[in-house]
This record gives sequence, structure tokens and C-alpha cells, in this order.
Amino acid sequence: MMNSKKLKSFYILWSTQGLSQLGSAMTGFALTLWLYEKTGSALSTAALTICTYAPYVLMSIFAGAISDKYDKKKTMLVCDALAALTTVTVFILYRTDRLAVWHLYAVNAVSGLMNTVQQPASEVATTLVVPKEYYQKTSALQSLSRSVIAIGNPLLASALYGLAGLDAVIAVDLVTFAVAFLALLLLIRLPETRREAGKEERVLKLAREGLRFLRNNPLVLDVILFMSGVNLIASAFDAVLPALVIPRAGNAVLGVVTSCSGVAMVLGSMLATAMPRPKNRVRVIYLTMLFSLGTENFLLAFSREPVLWCVGQVIGWLFVPVMGANQNVIMRNSIPVELQGRVYACRNTLQFFTIPIGLALGGFMVDSVCEPFMSANGGNGLLTALFGAGKGAGAALMMFVLGVAGVLWCLGAGRRLKKYRYSDEAASPES
Repeated sequence: MMNSKKLKSFYILWSTQGLSQLGSAMTGFALTLWLYEKTGSALSTAALTICTYAPYVLMSIFAGAISDKYDKKKTMLVCDALAALTTVTVFILYRTDRLAVWHLYAVNAVSGLMNTVQQPASEVATTLVVPKEYYQKTSALQSLSRSVIAIGNPLLASALYGLAGLDAVIAVDLVTFAVAFLALLLLIRLPETRREAGKEERVLKLAREGLRFLRNNPLVLDVILFMSGVNLIASAFDAVLPALVIPRAGNAVLGVVTSCSGVAMVLGSMLATAMPRPKNRVRVIYLTMLFSLGTENFLLAFSREPVLWCVGQVIGWLFVPVMGANQNVIMRNSIPVELQGRVYACRNTLQFFTIPIGLALGGFMVDSVCEPFMSANGGNGLLTALFGAGKGAGAALMMFVLGVAGVLWCLGAGRRLKKYRYSDEAASPES
């Protein structure tokens, strides 16, 4: 059983930051609904998330160096405050009836930049307040909070958006931010790392150190690159899902279907918390992703019933927390704490740079390739039997394409991971 006294700071940080993330996720989901109502385009709604993730690709390496150079708590507070200002800006524009599509793209880009700097600082902060023996369990708890957010945010956001409008969702977001900000400011004390004493070091030098660490640690690098391919396919899925569900069942059903991934992640987080230490964490990462990508996409492609969409979401997301917990343990055990900020930031660039590409690719393929193709071939009995007819059939076709791509990626790129046998005591390629 966990020692609650040893983990007091972690519990405060985990619960309040999770609450704030729930508020932010609700705003993001409500903005997606608002934008799809305005444009009806999968690509335009995907672009909203692209603007959030673009700073990861462009700035993460430098953001991690900044995180390692400066005080983690102050970095988190400043970034959270600036991100909250972008939310206030959206609130004011909406209330004055001046909110335009380009405003959302610009605001999301700024908010994404703040998260780019804040995220590696938050990762290090968690390491600093958690004893090493609790890494797997606290990683599972972090997965649990993400799961609860995944369940609650689409249901709460769609309900609140429908009943009270976008401004009510944003107001909830700002309240949750205030709780997290004050808890971090008043209740959390982080020990200083050795690196923070050397503030004279240049940011570019620190960034190069993060890249050098990954080059010298092929296990960590190969896991990151494998996950970058997984993220390409998963983010394309995220762009396609609204185009599959909304034309066939509406916003409310999209909220329910999306929340089912959170239900699966709650179950998966409980599994990750309870499971013993695996003999080979790399093998767990590879097999869980093969199962996820090789099941969900096909089930959503061939089904037209919301119940089956929900089943697909549960199957596809059940083992994601198990994967995440095992990757987190590998990262935390392999990287010295004074290097973690810049290495996590390099991870963000290498592992997540495929997310905006996948979102753009998924939205483009639905709008410009798959939907026109299915529309032009609506009389084809086989295609109609497989993917349905009308708007949404092209999205179903794209789900099938993603299923094939996911299986091929895991079978191909995953072969490289098979040479590693990682335990918590040592990690080395098989002889």
C-alpha cells in the first residue's frame, strides 16, 4: 500500500492539475463542436488540434532546456497563467460575438506553446515528489486521471455546451485553473535539482545534451520512435472520428462514444496499478499497441451502430494506460533527474511531431479523398455493404485504411523493439 505521507505532494499536484486539465479538455471539446457546426469540415476541426501540437514540433527541445535551467514551480505557474489568459480571450470574443475561426487557431497555438514549456517541467516536478519505488503506481494513477478526463470531458462539455453555451464551458475551465494554480503556488514545495544551480549554461547547450542522451541510449530512442508511428495513426483516427459519428448520430452520441475511451482507460489504469512488474517492459509496449491499432479501427469501419462504436473504443483504449505506465518507468529509471526536462522535451518533439501530421492527413483524406470516392461509388454494393452510404461512409473507409496501416506499422517497426529485454534492474539487447 502506498505511504500517503510520502506521496502527499504528489496527491495534491495530481488531483488539482487533473482538475484543471479536465476544464481545459472540456473547452477544447466544446470548441470542436462549435467549429464543426460552423464549417462541417473534418480538416478544419482537426486544424484546431494541429495548432495546439505544432509548438511541440517546433519548440519542445528548447522548452525542455528552459525547464531544466529554471525553477520548475515558477515555470509551471507562469505557463499556466499565460494559458489561462488565452482562454479568457476566447471568452471575451465569444461574449462580444466577435469569435472567428482564425481566433481559435491563434489562441490554440499560444496555449500549445505554453503547454510545451510547462509539460516537461511538470514531468520533472512529479519525479521530484515521488519516491522511486512508487514510479509504476503513480504513473498508473496519472493514467487514471487522464482516463477520468477522457470520460468526463466529452459528456460534460457536450451537455453544458448544449444547455448553457460555450461561455459556460469556458467559465468552468477558468474555475478549475484557479484551483490548480493556487494549490501549486501555496501547497507544493519542490526540491532544487543540481542543474538549477548552474543557471549560466546556455539553452542551446542544454538542448544538445538532451539529443545526445537519446543518441547514446538506443532503447529509449527506439521506444519513442515506435510511439511516434503509433501517434501518427491514432491522431488521424481522432480527426476521422467526428466525421464518422456526427453525420450519422449527432453531437451527443459523439460525446458518449468519445467518453468510452476514458472508461477503457480507467479499467486499463486499474490493471496497470495492480499488475506485477513485467519481465520485459518493451514487449508490453509493443504488444499492447499492436492489439489497440489492430482492433478498434476495423470495428468502427465496418459498424454503423453506436453500441459497436463504443465497444470499439473500449477495446482500442483498454491497454493504452498499460503501455504508458511501462514507458514512463523506462524513462524515469533511465534518465538522470537533472536531465529529465530536456530529454522529455526531446521526447515530445520526436514522439509527438507526427500528431499534427496525422490530424491533417486524416482530415484531408476524409474531406478530399474518401468522402468524394464513396459519393462517386455509392452504387457499388460491396463498398456500401462494408462502409455504408451517405456522409460518413468516407470516414468509415478511412478507418479501414488506418486499421491496415496500424497493423503494418506494429509488425514492421515493432520488430526493432523485439531485440530489447528491459527490466527495472537492467536494459540491454538480447544476445
